[in-house]
Amino acid sequence: MRRVLLTFALLLAAVLYADPARAVPPPMPDSELLLRSDLVALVRVLSVTCVGESTDPHTGERLPNYEARAELMHVVKGEEMMGHDITITFHALPRGLVGPWSVYYYPGEIVFTHLVGKDGVYTTTWWNGRGRLVNRAVITELPTAPGKTVDVPRRNAQSRD
Repeated sequence: MRRVLLTFALLLAAVLYADPARAVPPPMPDSELLLRSDLVALVRVLSVTCVGESTDPHTGERLPNYEARAELMHVVKGEEMMGHDITITFHALPRGLVGPWSVYYYPGEIVFTHLVGKDGVYTTTWWNGRGRLVNRAVITELPTAPGKTVDVPRRNAQSRD
């Protein structure tokens, strides 16, 4: 009986000690994602560059920051033109975060996404703003050293901005 009480006390202490600020918030409903997003589009990720590192204030972990260059294949909402390239910024999350959801983009993948930003530079609206995957990534390992890039060739020979 004593062992059961001790186990229960330890579990209760662990639950009460958990830091709710470190938990990831619930997913945003599709209707709200659409409303809050500046750009909703089908994109093909052409490249991802590690642009630097930041230190998580809670864990001290060094986390890469990224910029993905993506071609707009179909625009559902927004002012950007189909065929133009945009930049999507994102970063890694600490490994110990409850619900380790992060929004990563990988070269070669074609994915629907909800973005906020302007003038060609965006970030994902919410952690569930990256939608349905249409085509799997060609490269699934991202660089961790600042200045390093992984990329795939454009599908056609035309160069677009």
